Amino acid sequence: MADLIPIPKGYQDLLSLLKSQIRTAQVRAALAVNQELVLLYWGIGKQILARQREDGWGAKVIERLAKDLHVEFPEMRGLSPRNLKYMRAFAEAWPIVQQPVAQLPWGHNVRLLDLVESPEERLWYAEQTATNGWSRNVLVMQIESGLYRRQGKALTNFQATLPATQSDLAQQLIKDPYNFDFLTLATQA
Repeated sequence: MADLIPIPKGYQDLLSLLKSQIRTAQVRAALAVNQELVLLYWGIGKQILARQREDGWGAKVIERLAKDLHVEFPEMRGLSPRNLKYMRAFAEAWPIVQQPVAQLPWGHNVRLLDLVESPEERLWYAEQTATNGWSRNVLVMQIESGLYRRQGKALTNFQATLPATQSDLAQQLIKDPYNFDFLTLATQA
């Protein structure tokens, strides 16, 4: 029946605008929920860390805490002993939650904890992931390929010989000129 009604002038424009607004609101809501979850996990980890330091709690308390939290929140995922230990490690790694870290999904933060020891390097990867929208797999690949260590290592005369806008672009294009990982020659090369 609705197909028989003529479409008024400007209807398609309004429909497109509303669909765009709905999608934007959905993304903003998902980002806000993610940020709240990451902040919750950080807070839980901070409290566990404090109790372990102050009261000498051991790993068995984390297992008991996970069971008790699961009883109270049976529908909530992410309260396993393993994840509670990640929350503790997360709070230990970030005494103050940095903005890029809060923007990343929890799985990204777990990979950063597992794969990057240096706080400075971990923050750099978090910033790059937030800026570039890297998936978890891309983040892991960038870490494993040593992108942080390779940044800006190429020696060039671009700044001296090219206009600033061109020298920056050229520098970015070749900032990874000696990555021979795919040939398995990295150490020898």
